[in-house]
Amino acid sequence: MDSLTFAIMNNLLQEVENSKAEINNFSTTDKNPAEVFRIQFLGSKGLIKSLMGEMKNVPAENRREMGQVLNDLKLFAENKYEELKKTSDNGQETTGSEVDLSLPGEALPLGSRHPISIVRNKIISIFQRLGFAVAEGPEIEDDWHNFTALNLPENHPARDMQDTFYVSQNPDWMLRTHTSSVQVREMKKGKLPIRIICPGRVYRNETISARAHCFFHQVEGLYIASDVSFADLKQTLYFFVQEMFGNTIKVRFRPSYFPFTEPSAEMDITCLICGGTGCNVCKHTGWVEILGCGMVHPKVLENCGIDSNKYSGFAFGMGIERITMLKYQIKDLRLFSENDLRFLKQFTSAV
Repeated sequence: MDSLTFAIMNNLLQEVENSKAEINNFSTTDKNPAEVFRIQFLGSKGLIKSLMGEMKNVPAENRREMGQVLNDLKLFAENKYEELKKTSDNGQETTGSEVDLSLPGEALPLGSRHPISIVRNKIISIFQRLGFAVAEGPEIEDDWHNFTALNLPENHPARDMQDTFYVSQNPDWMLRTHTSSVQVREMKKGKLPIRIICPGRVYRNETISARAHCFFHQVEGLYIASDVSFADLKQTLYFFVQEMFGNTIKVRFRPSYFPFTEPSAEMDITCLICGGTGCNVCKHTGWVEILGCGMVHPKVLENCGIDSNKYSGFAFGMGIERITMLKYQIKDLRLFSENDLRFLKQFTSAV
């Protein structure tokens, strides 16, 4: 053993002896001496841990011998700790707790459901009463399920990087822009008739503002069977609106265009802010759009392997944020994702 190794070993052995004496003579006036001892000697920043860290300076051929010495010291400290836990200052058995267990516990604050969750569950409940089942799918989709199967042409603006978050390209994978992709997956299964709603989060590359966000939530519905008509669609949505907003609400349908439905329409309801008299929210028209809908395009049915001569169907889609803002008269979309407890506590009674 050279002189350097001898000095390292000798210093470490001396520290071990000093530590053993310090452990043996430990005393404190604290009410919980065992905890004080544990922190000082056995804690993550305690004396034993510090000595163990010095093993890196011990030559490899001497580490086994020194490791045994340090383990003996650790056992010595642990035995001392167990003695301190069992005995109090007067040498009698202690309960280890000075808490009065007969006192009543502290009340925990009552939380609440998020307003988006409240409205989502309400929408699901309404359509389940009409026989609609809930279907879900992945949030990362391929081009076929998200665009092509839904009759969106290759040059459609929604396919641009400015409108869609792409995960990869060639082949194209993206964050889904609507839950219509779930409808495609259900139609591909070929189990007819189909009567489903598809709730979930969707993503679009939009500037965040009081009226828009880069992610939001949708509920889309699909009904495919023999002899489904636009009248079935209208009566289904009339029922939904009355259950969600009340029997006095007025409804209107406006012709529109969507690549995946034909004919297509947008559905408006009386502005809940002004009661239909006109305000900034409804742009002084007295009406607010809540959803888009229409009869499923025959080409979409054929893309999914469904005979369009035998079957027909309707589809609709709505933003849950839009319904929530109207129902609770919330004027800023960003409040839903800011986690402001002052905002969320307003919905405690709505759980």
